[in-house]
Amino acid sequence: MPFPPDPALAPLAELARRARPLRVPAGTRLFEAGQPCPGFPIVDAGCVRVSLASPDGRQMELYRVEPGEVCVVSATCLFAHRVATAQGEARTETALRLVSPADFEAVCERDPLLRRYVMGLMAERLADLMALVEAVAFQRLDQRLAALLGARGPRLAATHQQLADELGTVREIVSRLLRRFERDGLVRLGRERIEVVSAAGLQRVCAGASVV
Repeated sequence: MPFPPDPALAPLAELARRARPLRVPAGTRLFEAGQPCPGFPIVDAGCVRVSLASPDGRQMELYRVEPGEVCVVSATCLFAHRVATAQGEARTETALRLVSPADFEAVCERDPLLRRYVMGLMAERLADLMALVEAVAFQRLDQRLAALLGARGPRLAATHQQLADELGTVREIVSRLLRRFERDGLVRLGRERIEVVSAAGLQRVCAGASVV
């Protein structure tokens, strides 16, 4: 199992060993907003992208679940017996195991150590989501894009649409900003590839030295 050697995760790891393994291609939808959660996903390899979708089809990435991490939306839905509040899809080819809702609930009820561990991760994710809300509400889009490029650099294999989905905007605006960054000597653009040329310049944009 990909989990770190934490005693709190032993019961969940045991459930995962009994769960049916799945391997899905990139783009496979694993759960839908407004639908019951099909189970608790444990990622063995690959990455699951959790996002919100607007009525017009735009998406905003909330977080990613990689090996050794917990999907907070799934855990919340199973704890509270509510439908999913976001959607999750495989960002790459992904191998995972799906623990049934009944098994997940049973092991959390009888194991307080695991329950505290999951609740702690939920608190950490909540802090991350609050930071995301703050960025969306108070930062300009060029600042958020510069921060994303700076964090993922120096070379990103990503399309403009993928970046737009992460930022909760449309591809045209991201493309315009990237072209401006390229004119300013901050990045170099290629086919589904972005190379950071000036990390210091992107930091200045993050600090508010540029205007959309």
